[in-house]
Amino acid sequence: MRPPLLLLLPLLLLLSSCGAATPPADTPFQLPAPRNLKVHLYNAQQALSWEPVSLNNDTRPVVYQVQYKYSTSSTWYDVNRKDSRVDCTNLTGTECNFTANSLSEGFPRHFNITLRLRAKLGDLVSAWVKAPWFEHYRNATIGPPEDIWVTPEEGSLIISFSSPFDVPASVAFFWYYVYYWEKGGSKQVTHRFRSNFITLNDLKPLRVYCFQLKAELFLAKENISRPGHLSNISCSETAVDASTKLQQVILISVGTFLLLSVLVGACLFLVLKYRGLVKYWFHSAPSIPSQIEEYLKDPAQPILDALDKDSSPKDDAWDSVSIVSFPENKQEDILQNTLNQSTDPSHQPVEGGP
Repeated sequence: MRPPLLLLLPLLLLLSSCGAATPPADTPFQLPAPRNLKVHLYNAQQALSWEPVSLNNDTRPVVYQVQYKYSTSSTWYDVNRKDSRVDCTNLTGTECNFTANSLSEGFPRHFNITLRLRAKLGDLVSAWVKAPWFEHYRNATIGPPEDIWVTPEEGSLIISFSSPFDVPASVAFFWYYVYYWEKGGSKQVTHRFRSNFITLNDLKPLRVYCFQLKAELFLAKENISRPGHLSNISCSETAVDASTKLQQVILISVGTFLLLSVLVGACLFLVLKYRGLVKYWFHSAPSIPSQIEEYLKDPAQPILDALDKDSSPKDDAWDSVSIVSFPENKQEDILQNTLNQSTDPSHQPVEGGP
């Protein structure tokens, strides 16, 4: 017995509504797909960029959704904060930076990763567009070493730096090269080394040397190397050695002594040649006493009388001098008598006498 049609009608409506939720596989997409997908891998950075989708008849913003999968799986996963620490499920921009929060995050660097992207506008979606798969260690662009520091020494340069990014020693490591040359000379290169510093020896003292650094990523298990870019050119002057320092000290001392000698000799010559002019420059001009200057300004003032009254008799004391002259014969007799009196003991003063 067939069920009544009215009883089957709700079941048919339910089935038709479920089928409408998922469009058939051959349903055409109503949005154009994004174009020119590019994966950017520089040092530890990972990002996906694309060109925006433009619509002429709709001004609403288009959003984008990014998904990824591993080469060992067929399941696609959304790039959300739960799994990837970044949210690229409804982006309004045209880039998804997987290492935006930290360079240590992002996809595992030794895994093959495939990305796909689609545009969304309300209920409208575009077709998925895949980007070429990548493995970070194999496809990343290796930049130059960072934090370069130079210490000049006697005939050498000590160069220290840091790696472009951190890598686990069990998976990969960096080789380093230094290209250096004397300014205006030919370029040389060191042997490869793994430490984060190197000393360039056998350099000429007091010469300017320029150099560039390059890092090369080496994958230990795969035995694959990824050469990096050269750093910017840096230049530094080498220091002097002990013998050169001694020569400089001697030359500076001799030069200073000779310069001082020339200056002193020149000053002495000028002083002797222009002695009168020097005396004129350094001789103070005579000055008139203040009392006389006042008198000259006003002769009517009794300044000279006041000076005579103020002067004491001691200041005006005079010594009397008498000049006695004798003929030449009498002069000799008087001189002889004077000498005799001075030598006569009877004319000597007696101690205790009256």
